[in-house]
Amino acid sequence: MKFDVLTIFPNLLASPLEEGIIRRALTSGVLEIFCHNIRDYALGKHAMTDDRPFGGGEGMVMKPEPIVAALRQVAAQRPGGHVVFLTPQGQPYTQKMAWDLAQKEHVVLLCGRYEGVDARVEEYIDAEISIGDYVLTGGELAALVVIDSVTRLLPGVLGCSDSAEFDTFSRGLLKYPQYTRPRQFEGQEVPETLLSGDHQAIDQWRFVESVRRTKERRRDLLQQAQFSSVERKVLATHGLELTESVVPVLDERN
Repeated sequence: MKFDVLTIFPNLLASPLEEGIIRRALTSGVLEIFCHNIRDYALGKHAMTDDRPFGGGEGMVMKPEPIVAALRQVAAQRPGGHVVFLTPQGQPYTQKMAWDLAQKEHVVLLCGRYEGVDARVEEYIDAEISIGDYVLTGGELAALVVIDSVTRLLPGVLGCSDSAEFDTFSRGLLKYPQYTRPRQFEGQEVPETLLSGDHQAIDQWRFVESVRRTKERRRDLLQQAQFSSVERKVLATHGLELTESVVPVLDERN
């Protein structure tokens, strides 16, 4: 998979892209990342990438010419990229969106700055993404979030092939609690089920605890979750009965 990142501060991306799973993916050739300095495409001797907004107002706005020139250069080098603009006005980023992006061969990430970009740039953008209802100084950190979340979904990147499948949000639920050695820590014991060696019982415990944790911490997610009739019976035996008016029944014919 290929990422092209357009930014006026490419050095902000350097260190994070040299660590962890991203570095491993780059080394193995599963991933390629190209960073472009938008200033290189600016016009005039001062290479201005921003200007005052028409109509007045606070701050500066990124100019369209260097951004579009950079996008065209990327398209000439690697045609067919899916162009994503990182902006607080975009669609809230979700695990499903990460999975969708992971299916693409080439994604172009445009990092905004200042008060945003000239609205005429929207014509060259395929999607707008927001990583949360807050404002950052620029889109670079958001771009890193997208790159990291997508990279770990690429085949062969994670050490365990099942890790991504059972992630938090993989089924619209929070992940179950996890434990490691020691078996006892400051009076707290590891649940006996996890020590039993009964894989079916362990899977059921994890499912129940995943739903329990979601109900306690992110009840809103349950409104989009679906459970089979068998799963509902299992949950009911553990005191987690869910009404169909809140959580729809999974169509088991599909």
